[in-house]
Amino acid sequence: MNAPDRIEELLSATRTAFSSGVLVQLKLGGYHGDEPELKAVLVKKISVKGGDKYSFTYRYKTRDTIKNFNESEALALLRDGLRDEFRSARLATTDFDMMFERNGAKMRLKRTEVEGREAPSTDHNRAKNRPLSETGKPWLKALGITGKTGAVRNDAQDKFRQINKMVEIFAPLIAGLKPEKPLIVDMGAGKGYLDFALYDYLATVARRPVRIIGVEMRDQLVADGNATARASEFDGLSFQPGAIMEFDASGADAVIALHACDTATDDAIFKGICAGASLIAVAPCCHKQIRRQMQAGQLDGRLEPLLRHGIFVERQAEMVTDTLRALLLELNGYKTRVFEFVSDAHTPKNNLIVAEKDGRMGRDREAVLKQITEIKTMFGIKQHYLEGLLGL
Repeated sequence: MNAPDRIEELLSATRTAFSSGVLVQLKLGGYHGDEPELKAVLVKKISVKGGDKYSFTYRYKTRDTIKNFNESEALALLRDGLRDEFRSARLATTDFDMMFERNGAKMRLKRTEVEGREAPSTDHNRAKNRPLSETGKPWLKALGITGKTGAVRNDAQDKFRQINKMVEIFAPLIAGLKPEKPLIVDMGAGKGYLDFALYDYLATVARRPVRIIGVEMRDQLVADGNATARASEFDGLSFQPGAIMEFDASGADAVIALHACDTATDDAIFKGICAGASLIAVAPCCHKQIRRQMQAGQLDGRLEPLLRHGIFVERQAEMVTDTLRALLLELNGYKTRVFEFVSDAHTPKNNLIVAEKDGRMGRDREAVLKQITEIKTMFGIKQHYLEGLLGL
């Protein structure tokens, strides 16, 4: 069998798997074409109103783009890609895997039988049990989640899933707040995805009166957010310009911050503690302050094998930083939990620290302080940034 025949054999197997309903996924890797930052292409079968389609997910370094094609278009794209741009491909079906490798003009194709694998659902428009099921809202279009027809855009499916997941998590937490109309402050709100989603669900679906203020440094995002809130008739949602530490959070019942970079997360926690907020919830992003100290400080020698490699230092810095944050919250009267709130398939920054005020201030204070000291000593840390804000 010559080299072009190997490509055709793979395409024939893909076409057969697609038509018979056993296709799991075709992944093309080893890209060396002209498109900047393209890493891989994932192909699956979807069922839409126009019939079955080949759905291509173009995976770039910082984003995904999804395009759907009929069979002739899809096979032509795959043929050209395998011949000129991709060095490898893996076809996964319910019955077998097929591995394709290309090294210059030489091509290899290997088939391996598998058992017990199920094909994923192809129903692109299946009903989903989501807090926000109505997609014809002005804010969804303004934020680029839906298109002109009100349907969720192909390239925004992950974002729509994420905001629904965030509403699933935050809505019960907000519902537990005692004030009849609680004030929620979102520090570093950005475009306000969570603010719009949470307000929409609480005010229009759950019928829970609420006020939400998004704090954001970029004036244009503040202006855009307020314009969209007015267009959506969300009277209790507004955006204000400024830095986190400059904002007066007095009276806030909940302070939240999603992906506030490095010590900005600590600024948000500090503001929540000072306001006496009943709920503080943060999803940290970047952990540079502690990582620098770990790299420059005197670590416990027993940790050397664990921190010999840079990637492990980064991950350990994340764990140490957020552990100290949780302990410092406990020291100030909060019961804390840390858990994954969005799958790491969507974002690697997916840990959420939830702190609920329960009046434990003073209980076991010395024990908590001792734990903080021991952790800092072990990892060569002089001071956590939040400690400085709290005057410890």
